[in-house]
Parts: sequence; C-alpha cells; structure tokens
Amino acid sequence: SFIGEESVAAGEGSILTDNPTWILDPIDGTTNFVHRFPFVAVSIGFVVNKKIEFGIVYSCIEDKMYTARKGKGAFCNGQKLQVSGQEDITKSLLVTELGSNRDPETMKIILSNMERLLSIPIHG
Repeated sequence: SFIGEESVAAGEGSILTDNPTWILDPIDGTTNFVHRFPFVAVSIGFVVNKKIEFGIVYSCIEDKMYTARKGKGAFCNGQKLQVSGQEDITKSLLVTELGSNRDPETMKIILSNMERLLSIPIHG
C-alpha cells in the first residue's frame, strides 16, 4: 500500500492496514518551503502491521540524510545519533510547532498545551 501526505492533505481518505505500506511526504515542511524558510525535507516511512519498520528523511537544503530502523538505531549521513543524557528539564530547550489548523477548538487545545509547557521552568 501507499499513503501520500499531499493527497491526504488534499482530502483524500487513507486507511492504514496491516499490509506493508509506504508513507511519503515529498515536501515535509510545505509551509517552510512556501515561505523560503530553508528547513524542508523528503520523508519516507515503511510500515508493516501498523508498526514502523524504518524511516528516511532527506534534509534537502542541509544535504543530510537521516535514517532509522526499528531496533537498529538512528543515523545522520551514516553517523550514529543518540539522545543526550540530560535528565534535568530545567536545562532543556523546548521546541514546538503550532500546526496550520486554526479551528477554534483545535486552537483552544494547542494554547492550553502551550500554557502547560511554558509553566515548566525550562532554559528556553
């Protein structure tokens, strides 16, 4: 099976089944692309039994290839990635994305979540 983000965004229905399925977003960061903000990627995932097996993200402007495979780790241009050992949330940096849905009920949820996140004593 195949699921394309652009067709789903255009209103086409999509159902994830147990069948092996490719998931593709050819312009991941469409809003960035439209505004010439240089963080755009091609994202591909492969799912079996509704579980991700591997994913590939190519950051076009940076010329970086991110890959990950279930049970095998994540890499950037072949170099292994790992999370930091930081456990103190006050030394963390919070990064978020608000999405493009401006439906009043969705905005209420997003702003409520943001309020909760911003009450955490983070670095920035």
